[in-house]
Amino acid sequence: MTRPLCLCAALAAIVVVSFARPEDVPHVQTTGGMVQGLPSLDGTVMSYRGIPYAAPPVGALRWKAPQPAQPWQGVRKADNFGPSCIQNLDEERKPWTWEFMAHDDISEDCLYMNVWTPEAKISGGRPVLLFIHGGGFIEGSSEVPVYNGEALSKKGLVVVTINYRLGLFGFYSHPELTQESGHKASGNQGLLDQVAALQWIQKNIAAFGGDPRGVTIAGQSAGSSSVHDLVASPLAKGLFQRAIEDSGSAFLNTTGPTHKLSEAEQDGVKFAESKGAHSLSDLRSIPWKELIARPATPGSAGAPAFRPTIDGYFLTEDETAAFVQGKQNDVPTITGYNADEQGGTPHPEIRATDFINQVRQRYGNKADEFLKIYPAGSDEQVAASQNQSSRDLERTSMYLWAVRRNKTSKTKVFTYYWDHPMPGPDVEKFGAFHTSEIPYFFNNLGRSDRPWQRADKAIAENLSSYWVNFARTGDPNGKPLPIWLPVDNETQTTMEIGDNYGAIPVASKIGFEFFGDFLMDPR
Repeated sequence: MTRPLCLCAALAAIVVVSFARPEDVPHVQTTGGMVQGLPSLDGTVMSYRGIPYAAPPVGALRWKAPQPAQPWQGVRKADNFGPSCIQNLDEERKPWTWEFMAHDDISEDCLYMNVWTPEAKISGGRPVLLFIHGGGFIEGSSEVPVYNGEALSKKGLVVVTINYRLGLFGFYSHPELTQESGHKASGNQGLLDQVAALQWIQKNIAAFGGDPRGVTIAGQSAGSSSVHDLVASPLAKGLFQRAIEDSGSAFLNTTGPTHKLSEAEQDGVKFAESKGAHSLSDLRSIPWKELIARPATPGSAGAPAFRPTIDGYFLTEDETAAFVQGKQNDVPTITGYNADEQGGTPHPEIRATDFINQVRQRYGNKADEFLKIYPAGSDEQVAASQNQSSRDLERTSMYLWAVRRNKTSKTKVFTYYWDHPMPGPDVEKFGAFHTSEIPYFFNNLGRSDRPWQRADKAIAENLSSYWVNFARTGDPNGKPLPIWLPVDNETQTTMEIGDNYGAIPVASKIGFEFFGDFLMDPR
């Protein structure tokens, strides 16, 4: 998949087309200083890119909680994205083609955000959508093309995207870090970055025409996990009013951290030893390229999978416990899954013997019951059973998560099932793959050179309108969109979106009963 050729030329022409002189482009005063943005080609949206929302987390600030951004003098040109956080960059990794990937420079100095706001003349009170990128907490960036906020902003939103620290630099724990923090906690730097971004929004977004009392946090994949964590975190209380969790929400605690601080600290000590560092000061003096380099000696200790932690500060407990006790930040929520992720694919390549072995390993004494519902008599039958069972499990788990949430929540939750195959390379292989809904929700089909059809554009118009309505009111519904019902604890349905719209069963009756029993008692 090649890079769209029209974007760079369009951006180069923006100022010339929309404003006679660069000094005519509106300036916005932030707590850090004045910023000057870029108008869209038609002049209806202003974008402000690469705004620092925290100080560069380098040197002595490496692994510290985010500190206030350093003020600047004069007018800062906000016309380019800031560097992405430290990660490995790929041009594509199918099914994720160029438009799904980060392409910017990488740096430890990466805590930047971008704002898109309707109309060149700033006006107040618009709903705000903060989007948190995915990437497994080890990659991703706010400059990924499909996250561009212009199209959503044209529908009336102020859209914000952010970078947050990743991997080793975003989720590193160590006893010395815990001691110096003042909160008896370490790790979760990337999640604290997200809180800092929300605090920045509270102080500054009104100057961009946004309503700080009308903030929706949205995320996909690791971004969805981040939203779950923010919903559970006492540090995020009052900083947002709605939440969107794409891919997704599950009854078992697979969407949030279960790692304890003591375990994370032990991993951190082992990592420091592997780098020959005897103190935190030693670690901070090592260049980042050396820190992320894998050891040359086979079998020697490498970097563990640094990830969010229940640290006792950002997270005092996991999301499940927060909801059971009614301690969550209770806001209206949208969540959903795609048809062809987490086990479901258009044409799964699995043999019957392998499938049966996997079923017996996963389901134990429930395996025979599973195989009666999802038979494995032949390779062809297994392909159908693999897909149906994985989709039934996903939808059942999400529904039970929503039912449990509803027990202590006063707000509504809307679930969806996205099943529209995204056109492009190997569509027959990848179908409605993980992340494929995002260009439609952002109405960003033009950021890709895939062979879009009229139906794709209509779907994108609908899905982006659902998001805009939800950001405005906490309810995705509005004419002329098909009705989307919230989870009501009785009907065992979810909203199909894509080629069709409407309530569908989360699973067959027998499939729902099986997975319900299994999720309640997975032994």
